[in-house]
Amino acid sequence: MFSERENCRKRVMELVDKPDNKNCADCRAAEPIDPADRGRNVPCACVADPDWASYTLGVFVCHICSGLHRNIAQISKVKSLLLDPWTAAQLELMDSVGNRAAKTKYEQTVPAFYYRPDHQDCALLREQWIRAKYERKEFMPGGTRDSYSAGYREGFLWKRGRDNGEYLSRKFILSEQEGVLKYFKKQDGREPKAIMNIGTVNASFQPAKIGTAHGLQITYLKDNSTRNIFVYHEDGKEMVDWFNAIRAARLHYLQVAFPTTPTADLLPLVTRNYVKQGFMEKTGPKHTEGFRKRWFAMDDRRLMYFKDPLDAYARGEVFIGGEENGYGVLRGLPSGVQNSRWRFGITIATPGRKFLFACESEQDRSDWLETFRRAVSRPMRPHEYAVEAHFKHKR
Repeated sequence: MFSERENCRKRVMELVDKPDNKNCADCRAAEPIDPADRGRNVPCACVADPDWASYTLGVFVCHICSGLHRNIAQISKVKSLLLDPWTAAQLELMDSVGNRAAKTKYEQTVPAFYYRPDHQDCALLREQWIRAKYERKEFMPGGTRDSYSAGYREGFLWKRGRDNGEYLSRKFILSEQEGVLKYFKKQDGREPKAIMNIGTVNASFQPAKIGTAHGLQITYLKDNSTRNIFVYHEDGKEMVDWFNAIRAARLHYLQVAFPTTPTADLLPLVTRNYVKQGFMEKTGPKHTEGFRKRWFAMDDRRLMYFKDPLDAYARGEVFIGGEENGYGVLRGLPSGVQNSRWRFGITIATPGRKFLFACESEQDRSDWLETFRRAVSRPMRPHEYAVEAHFKHKR
């Protein structure tokens, strides 16, 4: 019996060692088995960090995605590669399919704009990606995805009120042809409450900040200043479909605006996650005011700060350009500047002034410094000079 188990274990190792099976089939996470456990004559239960697989679909997945596969148990049945017993027939299926063949089968017609989540993305995006592939078969010939590919979408979302924080049902319309996303305060209203130019719209899932697993933050520019709205829908698929509809409209806009640019180069601009978010303290331009705690969000080269993470409007914004353009980042604060509570200072130097911040811990400071240094070390792109000019004009 022990010999049979060891034979299965050896077969599992051979399957996992195939290049396409070393990463999760769904989120691309690498979850390698500890090399120290390979070939050891130890019981399988001693392995602490096993990989997983769907023995009905024939794909190798990470631990988190294996949990999401359990939500479609009628299609996908999962087990640990090392902790669970495997039959010869199950291993033969895994060998005959594997991640490469499954990708070829289930991802044949994924639209360029459709967001493919990775291991850092929220559970909602990952679950709906898994359901779209294996349950709804959206990316196989004949699959249906009109709901987010049509170029027009309307429906009701729960939107957070700017002043009272209460979520109210609002009608939203996305029109690729008009190049706008708009919402209406009244269900039968003819005049929209806000019209967002799709050229400046960004959408990112923020479940922790918003407080719901389906929370989506939509930002846009008004008078070159960032505006936020926070929305959700009870149906996870509906929320992800809205997200991908926005991405489809954004890609169309970019393809029209930059007709000679390859689609692959435009995709990173379709939507983006914040580079970093969190609390810091800041002082005013004279450096004599007291430091005040603010919520900061780094969006590409825009560092925005808010009194509260769910504020609709930024209290201020800092443009962080390249070092060849006079921008720099320093650890610490200028001599003589005293911060009120937090001791770990950061100075951002721009051509116009110095901005002073303070972090609660050394780890926070190191993380923010790394974020800022990546920005200043990157050469500015042509369109960023126009953004910089707007910031200079506002001063």
